[in-house]
Amino acid sequence: MKPKKHLHAAPDTIRLGIITVSSTRTEKDDKSGMWIKKQAHKEGLLVTDYRVITDDKHKIARAATASISEHGLHGLILTGGTGISATDVTIEAIRPMFSKEMGAFSILFTSLSFAKIDSAALLSRSAAGIIGNTAVFCLPGSLDACKLGCRELIFPEIKHIAAHLAS
Repeated sequence: MKPKKHLHAAPDTIRLGIITVSSTRTEKDDKSGMWIKKQAHKEGLLVTDYRVITDDKHKIARAATASISEHGLHGLILTGGTGISATDVTIEAIRPMFSKEMGAFSILFTSLSFAKIDSAALLSRSAAGIIGNTAVFCLPGSLDACKLGCRELIFPEIKHIAAHLAS
């Protein structure tokens, strides 16, 4: 693997926000959001915002905007609300806010999901893009999906992405 040229421009501390989108979960039983929070800490990332909100397009967009502006985030992970039911609106709320989309994220996540869960990966949506100077990732709400997306894609690249956004 080639060294990442831009890492010298990366911030010393990566500030991360986590938003769990669910109409049923609370902070007490949010396994996915809590796992991301704990694992981010182990990765040396600073989680400066964590919240659980309901599946509502306007609430999701407001929460993302507030989290980014109030905490100066380098990365924001939204988990949940990415399925195909009528109430799954996380991507629809967030995608219009992107100034740039990282289209490969969804492709790579789907490929990794297919290797794990076979054709059920068809039901799994994800997205990533840039809002201001913040990388934003939308993941399914299942714990396994969060582990997969964070371990394989987000955590290995977040510092590299932050370096690009800082330059």
